Amino acid sequence: MLENIVSTEKKATRDGFGAGLLEVGQQNDQVVALCADLIGSLKMNAFIDAFPDRFIQAGIAEANMIGMAAGLATAGKIPYTGTFANFSTGRVYDQIRQSVAYSHKNVKICASHAGLTLGEDGATHQILEDMGMMKMLPGMTVINPCDYNQTKAATIAIANHEGPVYLRFGRPSWPVFTPADQTFEIGKANMMNEGTDVTIVATGHLVWNAVEAAKTLAKEGVSVELINIHTIKPLDDEAILKSVGKTGCIVTAEEHQMHGGLGDSVAQLLARKMPTPLEMVAVNDSFGESGKPADLLVKYGLAPKNIVEAVKKVMKRK
Repeated sequence: MLENIVSTEKKATRDGFGAGLLEVGQQNDQVVALCADLIGSLKMNAFIDAFPDRFIQAGIAEANMIGMAAGLATAGKIPYTGTFANFSTGRVYDQIRQSVAYSHKNVKICASHAGLTLGEDGATHQILEDMGMMKMLPGMTVINPCDYNQTKAATIAIANHEGPVYLRFGRPSWPVFTPADQTFEIGKANMMNEGTDVTIVATGHLVWNAVEAAKTLAKEGVSVELINIHTIKPLDDEAILKSVGKTGCIVTAEEHQMHGGLGDSVAQLLARKMPTPLEMVAVNDSFGESGKPADLLVKYGLAPKNIVEAVKKVMKRK
């Protein structure tokens, strides 16, 4: 299966959001969009051109945007809010908690430019805590797709989910390697490759890095079971437990803080149900900095080679 996972083009996951927003708007006239003065960055132009009466420019007033979205949801609309991940969560956590999560409003919080790969804008914009913040809110669904096609499919799928959703995606062009015609099922992990020696579960941009790591390991005779965890909450417990029951060890990979992310969720699951050797590839209690996305992933230990090293380390602990 690994040899079939290839990429012939690169597109940003935020472009997948823009394409998905237009398509879901065509499918459902209750979908409305709001933006905090970042239309171009969120790729919302096509939706606005098609449905100008279903768009609200909130301006640089993210808290107001969340409040308006909550009101629109109360009136039966399906609001999609759009801004950078840092402003989608850290700047408006109180409004999300009080106005959206507490009353289980049907608001879709769509967050671009997440993680280190925001790049040159630096640490103030590279939020690495957002998935942890969102997954702690009762009833909040947290989704982190891996490429253009999966982001587009997720953007469409969340309209049919009743309740608040945090949809996270990124800025840079990134390999496209999942099917264009895929069906996105919230909470259901995607098996990328079956193996017997080690499980790798990855999310977001790090799924591609995990693919590259798995190919390197395969050349060294290591059989990798690779799982794409696009939904952080609800986590696909069954898929993870079934896999580690077979391989006996696991590595998690994510573009997020080690504390509060995918690895944290997997560790909790294993501690309760099936104690298993675990290594985490994630940012280790650090803010980011300005730089090229690829260089930052290397510096902060999120490159394919870091996943390979984690696999070799965890296999020795079996």
